[in-house]
Amino acid sequence: MNARERLVTSAQELLWERGYGGTSPKAVQERAGAGQGSMYHHFAGKADLAAAALERTAAAERQRAESVLGGDGPALERIAAYLRRERPALRGCPIGRHAADPDLVADPALRAPVEQTFAWLRDRLAAIVAEGQRAGELRPDVEPAAIAAAVVAAVQGGYVLARAAGTQDAFDQAVEGAVLLVEGLRA
Repeated sequence: MNARERLVTSAQELLWERGYGGTSPKAVQERAGAGQGSMYHHFAGKADLAAAALERTAAAERQRAESVLGGDGPALERIAAYLRRERPALRGCPIGRHAADPDLVADPALRAPVEQTFAWLRDRLAAIVAEGQRAGELRPDVEPAAIAAAVVAAVQGGYVLARAAGTQDAFDQAVEGAVLLVEGLRA
């Protein structure tokens, strides 16, 4: 792995652990085993490095979600599989944690990967709900965008509950509740 890759990977890890304000260029360089010259050869500064790290994290999270949502099977099964996908809830969402970072959300370029990932996920889930409606699997009277937003909110809320309680069980209970609610949409 070259220095640029090590810097981006280290920034991804530190941003998830500490947030934007708590991630210094020096800490990234130390974790990456790269010098200051190497960092500034590849990136204009902290914000440029953070943007690259956030873009990579966002792409990875979209890929993880799509690996479940894009599979075969009925819409409800795919949504339930997405909800039940294994996640390290006590660490928080690799993307969602950044939505609560005031320094990050104040910068449109840094906020963009977070915003775009949630928009993509809501759109993807809404398309699956609509697909389920067309297949006669889901009730036709439900609004796909509203269901998609509720599913995303349940996952993100599950992370918050788990971190507040200090237990994965709180996350698991939140997503199982969401599964029950989604199952209630059967036609």
